[in-house]
Amino acid sequence: QGQLVESGGGLVQAGGSLALSCAASGRGFSTYGMGWFRQAPGKEREFVAGISWSGVSTYYADSVKGRFTISRDLAKNTVHLQMNVLKPEDTAIYYCAAELWGIGSPKSRYAYWGQGTQVTVSS
Repeated sequence: QGQLVESGGGLVQAGGSLALSCAASGRGFSTYGMGWFRQAPGKEREFVAGISWSGVSTYYADSVKGRFTISRDLAKNTVHLQMNVLKPEDTAIYYCAAELWGIGSPKSRYAYWGQGTQVTVSS
């Protein structure tokens, strides 16, 4: 069984930046599509960004396009989410997830999930 562990969350002022990381352990993650999701209090979990197994294809929610960048390091089995120009509405628990088909799109079926890391953006 694999495991996903997020890190890098914290408190930041609006307009600031944070970088999230997700470390994957276990077999096969280098062939999986990876995604970042978030859930704010009282709201449903939503897709934020995704990346294909090769890193060639990336996907973003409209709300974060131009501000967030997803990347992955296949050698280290890590996925990163660079978040710039953060807004108070970006406040949420951010989750890393993996899907077995290697696509990483918003419509992929994500089978593995991390425990999440809190991101709080103050105004």
